[in-house]
Order: sequence, then structure tokens, then C-alpha cells
Amino acid sequence: MNNDATILIVDDEKEHADVLVEALEKQCGRAFAVYTADDAMDVIEQEKLDLIITDLNLRDDINGIDILRAAREHDRNVRVILITAYATIDTCKEAIKSGAYDYLVKPIDVDQLRGMVAKALPARKPAMASGKNFVFEGVLSRSPAMQPVFRVLRRVAPTTISVLIQGESGTGKELTARAIHTNSPRRGKPFRPLNCAGLTESLLESELFGHAKGAFTGASTDRKGLFEMADGGTLFLDEIGDMPLSMQAKLLRVLEDGIVTPVGSNKSTVVDVRVVSATNHDLVQLVEDKKFRQDLFFRIKGVSVTLPPLRSRPEDIPELFGYFLREACEETGADIHLITEQAMKVLVSYNWPGNIRQLRNAVRTMLVMCEGDTLDVRDIPADIHHIRRLSGAVAAAETQEDELPVEAMAGKSLNEVEREHIRRTLEFTNNNRAEAAKILEIGERTLYRKIKEYNL
Repeated sequence: MNNDATILIVDDEKEHADVLVEALEKQCGRAFAVYTADDAMDVIEQEKLDLIITDLNLRDDINGIDILRAAREHDRNVRVILITAYATIDTCKEAIKSGAYDYLVKPIDVDQLRGMVAKALPARKPAMASGKNFVFEGVLSRSPAMQPVFRVLRRVAPTTISVLIQGESGTGKELTARAIHTNSPRRGKPFRPLNCAGLTESLLESELFGHAKGAFTGASTDRKGLFEMADGGTLFLDEIGDMPLSMQAKLLRVLEDGIVTPVGSNKSTVVDVRVVSATNHDLVQLVEDKKFRQDLFFRIKGVSVTLPPLRSRPEDIPELFGYFLREACEETGADIHLITEQAMKVLVSYNWPGNIRQLRNAVRTMLVMCEGDTLDVRDIPADIHHIRRLSGAVAAAETQEDELPVEAMAGKSLNEVEREHIRRTLEFTNNNRAEAAKILEIGERTLYRKIKEYNL
């Protein structure tokens, strides 16, 4: 949560607006309200805002969508949450297409509002200790598992120290390396990636150091290697654990003296390159097995970070999904920006062995398969889609062995069965009472009463 954030509440019902301010002012640096659309427009022009929470329907010619668009035009980084009494598909679609972060349906659940605000604000002003903005393009996370990684990257990015990024395949190692480069003094110079896996020593040597004309069959011209191409910038060596031992010695020599000699040439060139490496192997074990040079390991491991797998941070899946969906829509020209709750639950429940790369590919597949304007369970790739039934509704997750079977209900009172059913539904929705009430097909007030009655 950003304790320096500024939140504007826009609501023509003064009492309701003041209640929201009171609920949020302890969560942020400053929360205040205005009660007319005109006042909201004035504040947007004059204030630096982090978040705007506005009622959709205002007693004015200007509505919440107009405020949303004006705010986004003034500052693309500001986030806007819309409040509406009636959440229709058309309303939600228009809000999302206009750039809304999310929406809430009246009556407002204060706990739900605080949770949404807490999620909306961490991505705003991701500052380093120096106060300068630090942007992780495509590296999105609110998970506690990723915060130590971000802290290390903010510190190491402005330096020239080498970085070793470890993690399973598909966890976003190249995106992280690009973030390091983008936030370093070398940002204006080239970023050159190379995947070392599957390349022979001769190919690696030519790719990294270049070659002279006639150095080998097919070398018809002189060619610069990636070290020269990345001079002044960053060289990203992906899957460095797969590099042949003989090539490791040559790489180490260049890293130590900064001098590159192309294959088949006697002419050397001095280069200034920062090296960021990545691997999905246990390099310490490879060193012990004599498959990776210890001196090279210490040379590339100036600072080491390990990216957690996606299955350990499922709370990041909705935001990553939205990022990849916008990316895919821009590339394909598609106009699909919505996904059903059931489909999102399937995605959040899946363990993602291919991590972020697999999620990105799944988004693209869903976009292609979608026949309407909303992504649904039927659009999810078959290898990801598993169904669980809960409360008669198709929900997203694998079948759980401990679900209450019909036979187990025999001999229990209706109150006992109802209590257990409500408990499991709340557990399924992560205690989201509004969502639980929808699944149970009862009013929220009825659900609150039963929660109190059954001491849940």
C-alpha cells in the first residue's frame, strides 16, 4: 500500500462520499471528496492524483465515464474505480474500454473497497530509494513473494554490477533483465539477448565475439559479435548453464579484461558491456559436478535474484492476464476486454507449469478462440481447463476430494448442511461475501445474517 497516495472520491451523495473518505484515509496519505462533477474536473486539472473513486451516475450532465476519460487524458497513470448501482455487461465493458481499473456495485462493502484500493495503489509510484521512477515493463506483481526481488532490482539497476537471474523456465527472466537495463544509466544504449541453450561452441563464439571474413566456410564478410553490438549497453545471456565448458573459459577472459577478439582475426576491441545472466539450472550443483566453472560462476553472480514460479503467486494472474490481453489486442486488432468470473477462476486455480510464458500463450489462444466480446471457460485451452462443481455452479478449479458428498448429508439437520455449504462457498470465494451471495443466489444481507447466525 502506498502511504503517500492521494485518493479523490466523487459522489453527489455527501454522506456516502464522507463515509468512503473515512474508510480510506488511514490507508493512504490523503483521501478527500468532492460532491459535483464540475468540482471533480477542477481537482483533476489542479491536483496530482493516484486514484479516483467516482460514482457512475451523478446528478449532472457529466457522469463517471466522463470523469474517467478526463482523468486518463490528463494523467495516463492515474487509476479510476467506478461505483455503480447496476452492474450491466454494457456498463462494465464501456468502463474497462475507457480505462477503468475496476468497478464496485452498491451497496459498497467497505472491506472489498479497501482490498481493491490496496491492489490498485502498489503499482503507482514504484520508486527507488533515490525517488526516481522504476518501471518494470511487463513484470507485474503484487505478491509478497516478488517484493524482495523488486527491492534487489531497484538497488542493483543503477549500478554496473553483474546480475544472475535464476528461476524456472518461463518465469520472466528476460523481462526482468530488460527492466534492469531500462532502469540503468545504460538505457539509451543497446540491450542484446542471446539464448545459450543448444548452441555449439563455434556458434556461440561467433555470436558473442564476431568473426573475420574467411574465418570459416560461409564467413563471406566481417561480422560484429554481440559484445561489440552491445558496447555501452547490456548483454543478456539466457540459459548460461547450458554453455559448453570450453566456451565458458573464453567468456570469462572477456568479462575480466573487456577485450574481444573476433574469430579468425588478430584485431582486438575494447568493449564496455554489462552482463546479465539467467538460468533455470542449479549452478551451484553444476559447479560441484564440474559442469560449470566456479570462477565464471562468481564472476556473473555479482548479485543473484530468484524469480518465484507463477503457481506461488496466483494473486498476480488477473493483472498479468489483463496486461497480456491488452498486448494481444493491440497486436491483432481485436476488441475483447472482458472475461467471465468462472473463466478467471479456472486460470487462477491452474498451477501453470510453463509459468508466465504459458499464461501469455494461453491469452493469445483464448483471444483467437473467442466468438463473442467476452472470454469464457469454453475459450480456455483444453490442457488448462478443469471443472469443479460447487453449489450447482460451474467453477474453476480441479475436483477436490474433500468436497461434501451427497451421502455425507444424510443424518444431518438442514441447519448443519446449510452452515457447511455456506462455509465452503465462502472458502471458495476467498471470503468475498458479494461473490458468495451470488453463487448461493441469496441477498448479501441474508448472507451476513447467516454468517453471524452460524458464527462463520
